[in-house]
Amino acid sequence: MASTACFMIISRNDIPIYDAEVGSAPKKEEAAHQHQFILHAALDVVQDLAWTTSAMFLKSVDRFNDLVVSVYVTAVLHTRLMLLHDSRNDDGIKTFFQEVHELYIKILLNPLYLPGSRVTSAHFDTKVRALARRYL
Repeated sequence: MASTACFMIISRNDIPIYDAEVGSAPKKEEAAHQHQFILHAALDVVQDLAWTTSAMFLKSVDRFNDLVVSVYVTAVLHTRLMLLHDSRNDDGIKTFFQEVHELYIKILLNPLYLPGSRVTSAHFDTKVRALARRYL
């Protein structure tokens, strides 16, 4: 079964610092832009929810047709890890977010990385895609 999944990391200032189409469905340029638009549209909902709960994993916060937006908010930098998907695997999605968060922390510990700037590491991208194949 083909699945749709678009993953983004959004900084505190609502700037995307990483994005990837991680689903197994055929990729189209229009679909990629639509997925990014849906994720950005969900930012207001995420902003409101982030201040009303102490949980980092906010589960599904928004829907568009058959697609669901799931979010994980980091505690310190208030970075949002957002996933647009069509699957119903909350445990796998939570584990995916936790492991990507650990990878992102390793990026933050790099003295050459400026927090809030674009993540361009090919190693990070490869690991994120491998985690997506495993958990999503």
